[in-house]
Amino acid sequence: MTAKNGLITDSFQVVKKTQAEPAPLTVREKELQTLEQFDLDWRFGPCTGIGRLQRWERAAVHGLNPPKEIKELLLRAGADPEYTQCLWRDYPL
Repeated sequence: MTAKNGLITDSFQVVKKTQAEPAPLTVREKELQTLEQFDLDWRFGPCTGIGRLQRWERAAVHGLNPPKEIKELLLRAGADPEYTQCLWRDYPL
C-alpha cells in the first residue's frame, strides 16, 4: 500500500473558536452567592431545618461572630424564600 500524502485536515481551513465572556452577575445573583457561602460555612453551625436569619442569630448568641453583612442582607430582602431559606430547603430532613 502506498502512503497518502495529505491528511483530511489539510483540505479544510482551521477555525478557532473564541471564548465568550461570561455574563456579569446581577446584584441578586451576587447576594445569593454570598448567602450560599454562608450556608456552606460550618463555623456558624448546621443550617438544615432553620432559616438563615435564625442561624445567624443562633451563631451570634453562641459567640461565633457571623458576618454582619449577612444579617443586613437578610433584613433588607424581606420574606423572599430564596433569601430567607438555606441552600438545602428543597431536601427533606
